[in-house]
Amino acid sequence: MPTCLPSVSDRESQANWVSQLTKSYYQDDQQAKLMHLQAEVDSLLQQLENQKHQRLVDTNQKE
Repeated sequence: MPTCLPSVSDRESQANWVSQLTKSYYQDDQQAKLMHLQAEVDSLLQQLENQKHQRLVDTNQKE
Protein backbone atom coordinates (compact mmCIF):
# COMPACT_ATOMS: atom_id res chain seq x y z
CA MET A 1 0.00 0.00 0.00
CA PRO A 2 1.59 3.33 -0.99
CA THR A 3 2.11 5.92 1.68
CA CYS A 4 1.73 9.62 1.19
CA LEU A 5 4.82 11.54 2.23
CA PRO A 6 4.62 15.28 2.69
CA SER A 7 6.49 17.37 0.18
CA VAL A 8 9.54 19.38 1.17
CA SER A 9 7.52 22.59 1.19
CA ASP A 10 4.99 20.93 3.50
CA ARG A 11 7.84 19.82 5.73
CA GLU A 12 9.23 23.37 5.78
CA SER A 13 5.84 24.69 6.86
CA GLN A 14 5.66 22.03 9.54
CA ALA A 15 9.20 22.87 10.66
CA ASN A 16 8.29 26.54 10.99
CA TRP A 17 5.21 25.64 13.00
CA VAL A 18 7.20 23.31 15.26
CA SER A 19 9.86 25.97 15.68
CA GLN A 20 7.31 28.53 16.83
CA LEU A 21 5.72 26.06 19.25
CA THR A 22 8.98 24.89 20.76
CA LYS A 23 10.69 28.23 21.27
CA SER A 24 9.09 28.69 24.66
CA TYR A 25 9.59 25.06 25.72
CA TYR A 26 13.27 24.46 24.98
CA GLN A 27 16.47 26.13 26.11
CA ASP A 28 18.63 27.70 23.41
CA ASP A 29 21.07 24.78 23.14
CA GLN A 30 18.23 22.28 22.87
CA GLN A 31 16.50 24.49 20.33
CA ALA A 32 19.68 24.59 18.24
CA LYS A 33 19.93 20.80 18.33
CA LEU A 34 16.28 20.46 17.36
CA MET A 35 16.71 22.85 14.43
CA HIS A 36 19.81 20.94 13.30
CA LEU A 37 17.90 17.66 13.38
CA GLN A 38 14.99 19.24 11.52
CA ALA A 39 17.40 20.43 8.82
CA GLU A 40 18.83 16.91 8.54
CA VAL A 41 15.35 15.44 8.20
CA ASP A 42 14.47 17.96 5.50
CA SER A 43 17.70 17.17 3.66
CA LEU A 44 17.04 13.43 3.80
CA LEU A 45 13.48 13.91 2.57
CA GLN A 46 14.79 15.96 -0.35
CA GLN A 47 17.26 13.19 -1.18
CA LEU A 48 14.45 10.63 -1.12
CA GLU A 49 12.33 12.77 -3.44
CA ASN A 50 15.28 13.15 -5.80
CA GLN A 51 15.90 9.39 -5.82
CA LYS A 52 12.22 8.71 -6.45
CA HIS A 53 12.24 11.15 -9.35
CA GLN A 54 15.41 9.62 -10.77
CA ARG A 55 13.90 6.12 -10.57
CA LEU A 56 10.85 7.34 -12.47
CA VAL A 57 13.08 8.89 -15.14
CA ASP A 58 15.16 5.72 -15.41
CA THR A 59 12.05 3.55 -15.65
CA ASN A 60 10.55 5.75 -18.35
CA GLN A 61 13.79 5.67 -20.36
CA LYS A 62 13.85 1.85 -20.32
CA GLU A 63 10.31 1.59 -21.68
